[in-house]
Amino acid sequence: MSQLPLQHRVGNARRSFFERGAAPVGIVPDTILQSWQRCLRGGLSVDAQPEVEPLPDARLRELRERQQKLWRLARPELDGLAADIAAAGSIVLLTDEDGWILDAEGNPGFLDKAGRVALMPGVRWDETTVGTNAIGTAIVEGRSVEVRGGEHYFAPHGILTCSATPIFDPYGQRVGVLDISGDARLQHLHARVLARQAVAHIEHRYFDSGLADCQLLRLHHDAALLGTAREGILGFRSGRLVAANRAGLALFGLEHADIGHAPYAALFDGPLARLHDDGALIDRQGRALYGHLDDRSHAPARVPAPGRAPAALPVPPRRVAPVDATPLFDADQQRVLERACRVLDAQLPVLLQGETGTGKDVVARELHRRSMRAGKPFVAVNCAALPEGLIEAELFGYEEGAFTGARRQGSPGLLRQAQGGVLFLDEIGDMPLALQPRLLRVLQERTLSPLGGGKPVQLDFALICATHRDLDQAMQAGGFRSDLYYRIADHTVTLPPLREHADRPALVAGLWARLGQGRVLEPAAQAALAAHAWPGNVRQLCACLRTLVALSDPGEVIGLDALPAQVRMPAPAVAPARGADAGLQAMTLAAMRDALAASEGNVAQAARALGISRSTLYRRLGEAAHRH
Repeated sequence: MSQLPLQHRVGNARRSFFERGAAPVGIVPDTILQSWQRCLRGGLSVDAQPEVEPLPDARLRELRERQQKLWRLARPELDGLAADIAAAGSIVLLTDEDGWILDAEGNPGFLDKAGRVALMPGVRWDETTVGTNAIGTAIVEGRSVEVRGGEHYFAPHGILTCSATPIFDPYGQRVGVLDISGDARLQHLHARVLARQAVAHIEHRYFDSGLADCQLLRLHHDAALLGTAREGILGFRSGRLVAANRAGLALFGLEHADIGHAPYAALFDGPLARLHDDGALIDRQGRALYGHLDDRSHAPARVPAPGRAPAALPVPPRRVAPVDATPLFDADQQRVLERACRVLDAQLPVLLQGETGTGKDVVARELHRRSMRAGKPFVAVNCAALPEGLIEAELFGYEEGAFTGARRQGSPGLLRQAQGGVLFLDEIGDMPLALQPRLLRVLQERTLSPLGGGKPVQLDFALICATHRDLDQAMQAGGFRSDLYYRIADHTVTLPPLREHADRPALVAGLWARLGQGRVLEPAAQAALAAHAWPGNVRQLCACLRTLVALSDPGEVIGLDALPAQVRMPAPAVAPARGADAGLQAMTLAAMRDALAASEGNVAQAARALGISRSTLYRRLGEAAHRH
């Protein structure tokens, strides 16, 4: 996108689009351009004044009464945000599902200014009425949207910069929108992230009293986050996903449209009883999810249900994932681990490099387990997944009032949480370039000053970094600092892809002995599994083996015909389908499961690869789960 100042860039884009009829691709975000095109097709004249009148007081009261639940659940966030953003001259607004503004709070001066363009309670801010705007465009897009200054369709709205996020109920239905708006002449760096965080808390409150006739799972990879708005919540009824919050959907790459379709068996490896027995469930990618079950169902579930389901189960101190999910370490790998552990214990950083699925996270945790810091924290930070706009605050922490919306008590940051233990910076190659000098200083000086000032903190942690990227190429391209590279790469461990494993038959046999649960794998099937290329590496292989277990009974002999089509044959046996019906006829159940494993659980990606719809994929998986 052009690096011109926003005002000039948007001015050029408006002239190009509205005067010359050209599409200013790359000058404004695609979301804005597509909204302008919708408004133009809808007959909105950019030179006209939007005709909006607030609802009469009686109608507004009726509207608010119909939205009492939304207003009650959102009220704590509105109050907190209003107090925090007022000093920055901003306001927070709550609308219903159609864009009718129910409430507005914040800076009194900007409330008056916003009122001059009818950004006020009782007015509907949808695209068809007031053109491109954060509220209305977020409703159309179904996701967070930011509209800055002249990106608004109508010129009078150019005084505003707005960030809006839709609010969804547990069943995936949009119930409202939360918006933060401010003066377009000022920067609002964190407004979009603050709106998302507030909505996450609102959506979390919808589950506070549970759901009737529903098995409610509260899960997270980090047990410390259970009970917070960052925990994933999934509700199952008769073995099918019927409710979820945004965090729960994100755990599996699902979307709100997937609620009502995804079967339990497509997401988890093993029955719900494992949650009671182990305090964790293993998903189809072999990841351990800690949590507890709130069972309010009144009928027996069609998925295997736990023998008893207390409202809250404590997370046990023992680790579940290594028992069921870790790959085996052969003699060469054991030596590599021993050398890396010695380096780590000498306070030198270790860099893990390898393709996706080669087990970098597993190796990092194993190094922590073997190190002298085994009894101290292991803090894993995915540098590619930290919230955009708040990555610096999340990593380094901040003091009270460090920025608009900062928590009143501040935050220690993820680096300080690793104090005394091991810090694992996963996907370090995806860290924003602007943030790399700050991390370099922290690693060099081993002291940390939180955002907003405060007393420097002396840091003590061992460092492990990991990436699937070629950092040499990244440095040559200017995307990764060479001085940071030499600070984190005192000792490099390269994890080879599975296709280069020296003894794949032995690896398959060892994994099956651990995962097979009494099933017997025929030699021909074992040979085919060992011969397959496995582009998703060990993670994909483990997912395939667990699928074979899920689709068979204890003691059963698993032959070649039970394997996914891509594994049985040296090349894909089926050409891409042209439509959902053709794909359904051509693709076997095994092929569908293999595509799901290859996409690391991303159902939308797996469905696209197969040429079928998500609903078709879910239906076939659900049918299989019911049969077995």
